[in-house]
Amino acid sequence: MADTYDLIVLGSGPGGYVGAIRAAQLGLKVAIVERERLGGICLNWGCIPTKALLRTSEIYHYMTHAAAYGLTVEKPGFDLAAVVQRSRKVADQLNAGVKGLMKKNKITVYEGDGALAGKSKLTVTKDGKTTELAAKNIIVATGARARDLPFAKADGERIWTYRHALVPKEMPTKLLVVGSGAIGVEFASFYSDLGAEVTIVEMLPRILPVEDEEVSAFVHKAFEKQRMKIEVGAGVEKLEASKTGVKATIKSKDGKTATSEFSHVIVAVGIVPNTENIGLEALGVKTDRGHIVVDGYGRTNVDGVLAFGDVTGPPWLAHKAMHEAVVCVEKLAGVKDVHAFTNANIPGCTYSRPQVASVGLTEAKAKEAGYKVKAGKFPFIGNGKAIALGEAEGFIKTVFDEATGELLGAHMVGAEVTELIQGYTVARELETTEVELMGATFPHPTLSEMMHESVLAAYGRTLHI
Repeated sequence: MADTYDLIVLGSGPGGYVGAIRAAQLGLKVAIVERERLGGICLNWGCIPTKALLRTSEIYHYMTHAAAYGLTVEKPGFDLAAVVQRSRKVADQLNAGVKGLMKKNKITVYEGDGALAGKSKLTVTKDGKTTELAAKNIIVATGARARDLPFAKADGERIWTYRHALVPKEMPTKLLVVGSGAIGVEFASFYSDLGAEVTIVEMLPRILPVEDEEVSAFVHKAFEKQRMKIEVGAGVEKLEASKTGVKATIKSKDGKTATSEFSHVIVAVGIVPNTENIGLEALGVKTDRGHIVVDGYGRTNVDGVLAFGDVTGPPWLAHKAMHEAVVCVEKLAGVKDVHAFTNANIPGCTYSRPQVASVGLTEAKAKEAGYKVKAGKFPFIGNGKAIALGEAEGFIKTVFDEATGELLGAHMVGAEVTELIQGYTVARELETTEVELMGATFPHPTLSEMMHESVLAAYGRTLHI
């Protein structure tokens, strides 16, 4: 006989475990299935451990620039193994926290490979043993994995994915980063700050291509100032790994091909949804380029099968998956007035040095959509707190609809902007206009004052520039 539940969640990443918790809070009998570690990629191999590593490189950067703060540090150095160990301890602590949350909410955890086995059925296989589960509704939250280059698969020795880059066996001396999305530039920042010679290759015309063009340009210049080499409009055509390094053949934007030697390569060219071998085809669940197709409530074309998170498509963000999970489960449980999920107000954050954060439309996208825009920009150099922190490089940009005053988007680059962006995210969720933002009081001295000044700048009313 199969173990029976109201809801089974396949995958325990940020979306999966949050969805399971919310379902349990709403009175459902819930099981969750995980083949690796509770918390999924984000908690164990992504968002959290990378931030632990980046915190270390940030502190090391300050140590090597201590004189700027009137401090003296003799011969700063680091122990790479200890740096990695700290990041793993952080991940382990949070993994244990998720285990505690499962127990607290009386959610049954099954370890193993899960697969849909017919309507309302799911099997879990581990160590050759199979357990049968049953539930009226099954949520697929299996996430995604790193995409390999077709001509050079990661070996964990010289060619790395993000998982290898999180637990390096040795410190790269000359590092090639292929791809300049959030993952690529974060690792570029980390290893550069620890002393590696870093080259970034991006096939599109600019790095961080989903961000506002001015933000991309600023980061490009900042990275070059940090002695990184950046090639845009370029592609890696060949990687030849040996025991001592990697020979990379790179075609530049002018069509010329050159070969360079690197100690290591990080491949950050996107992700692949984990939809293979989980029974989707047999049930006829619709997919698009590997991603499961869902509506605004996480419902697929097959009754009783739902999905959310990275497995359903971009943006591939943990906080998006969490929010989708709550919407999906609340609708499933019959909660009233649940609004369909949209990506419109999902912020994006990149924890490089400098940090990048954004929400809503870029200025270019707003114009493409037909808006007549008012855009305002305020620099960090005009903010007292930024100067006092020694972090006077960066800016905040806001984009408004001239006709209505609607905040169409906000784009930031500089210190701690990943903590500031939520103010604009809430403003967009509340459908705030420039009137409310101008009238709001921002504490002094704070970095958040730049948010106010950026809004004022859009209407020609800046006070401190």
